[in-house]
Order: sequence, then C-alpha cells, then structure tokens
Amino acid sequence: MVRSSSGTIASVAKALRVMEAVAADPRGVTARSIADELGLALPTTYHLLSTLIDSGYVVHLASEHRYALGYGVRRLDRGLHRQLAVEDDVAAAIRALHVEADAAAYYAVFREAGIVIAHIADSERRRRVQQLDVGFDESAHATAFGKVMLAGMDRDQLHGYLDTAGLAPLTGATIVRRDHLERHLSHVREASVALEIGELQAGLSCMAAPVRSPGGDIIGSVAISLPSPEFQARRWDIERAVRTGAGRVTRALRAAHRRTPSATVGT
Repeated sequence: MVRSSSGTIASVAKALRVMEAVAADPRGVTARSIADELGLALPTTYHLLSTLIDSGYVVHLASEHRYALGYGVRRLDRGLHRQLAVEDDVAAAIRALHVEADAAAYYAVFREAGIVIAHIADSERRRRVQQLDVGFDESAHATAFGKVMLAGMDRDQLHGYLDTAGLAPLTGATIVRRDHLERHLSHVREASVALEIGELQAGLSCMAAPVRSPGGDIIGSVAISLPSPEFQARRWDIERAVRTGAGRVTRALRAAHRRTPSATVGT
C-alpha cells in the first residue's frame, strides 16, 4: 500500500471516496461514472469496488450495471447512533421541547473539532428537516444550532473550523462571507440565541439556544425547526420554549456530571 506524506493510506482514502460516490446517487452509480468523478483509472475503480463488495459495504446491481450501498453500512450507522447516544434525561428534555414547541427538536454537541447532531425528537406531524439526522455534521454556518456553537468558539477556533468546513451557499439567504458571519455570530453571542430563516432550506426557519458546562462554556445546543410562516407567527413562544429546553438539558448534564464526576459533560 502507498502511504501519502501525511501518513494516510492512499488506497483506503480512495475506497472511502468511492463509497461516498456510491452513496451520492439514490439510483446507484456505474463504475465509469465513479472513475470519471474521482479521476481514477477504471481498473483501479473495479478493484476498489470489489474490495468494498467483499466487505459488504457495496453491492453490484448486475441487471442495472450499477453499484449501490451494501448492508454493512447499516452496522456503521447503528454504531454511530450508539456512540452519540445521550443520557435519558437529555432525551426527555428534547422530547419535552418537541411537545411544548410543537416542532421537530434537535440536540447538537461538539465531537472533537466537529459539530454534530446527537439526538432528534420528531413525529409524523412535525417532521425534522429532511437532511438533518443523527450524525449530521455539515453546514454549521447555515443552521441555528451550528451558529450557537460557532459563537462559542474563540477567534482561532472559528477560523480553523471555517477553513476546513467552508461557507457553502445552500440557499440565496445563506451567509457566505466570513466577515458577515462573524458579525452575525457576535449578535448570537450577545442574545444567547440563534435564528436562521431559509438559510439551510428555503421556506424553513430554525432557532437554537446554548447548552453550557458548569463553567459556563458552550458545549452543545438545542434547536427547533418550523415552516417559516408558522415560525414567524409563533416567534416569541418558540424562543421561550427553546431557552427553557436548553436550560433543562444544561441541568440534566450537570446532574449526570455530579453522578459521574470523571465523565466529560456533554459527550
């Protein structure tokens, strides 16, 4: 195997990129399209696909001449959910927010340098934002829960995060200039609440409030999402519910920390 200068194994990196390419199209993809997209030789692409098939992470849809995700991916998904699982009291607090706000409710945490959704409470009546699921770790600049947590970073941390994550324009309302985002985050910091209207998905609004450690640092956030017209009509009731939900989660984490002092609060 060839290792890059950074210490990564090139063949493993290529295999992971192939998996991402396979996952990107709900119909599955051809070997040729993978090779073209990733700039790989076709024989290399077939070797990588064969390895992934043997491991159960990709399947060959022979009748369609396409490749799709295999069922081994489910094991990874279940493992991620287990690793992100929250305390029962935290889950109860997010559920209470969902009921009181009559909206899909989310709890996000820091995971190393990332910002990730750890828990969601929704229902058939109040479904979550389509692309948001447990393990979602993208677009913090365009989500209310992400803005709360970006506002909790110092300048160097924020710049490092944005250097890696970027500021993708998801809708016409998304903040895509760093100086504009930094000014926006200063308001979030002062208000201790974040709002986004149509920045992640047109026609949808979200609001979030911070979850804090015993020392007052932001270690997570709780958020809700609603169609924008309904959000505007219920704006102040939603804010009260979100702030109350964040307080409940903060208290639940502090209680868990007292029960297990060696545990890291918020993880």
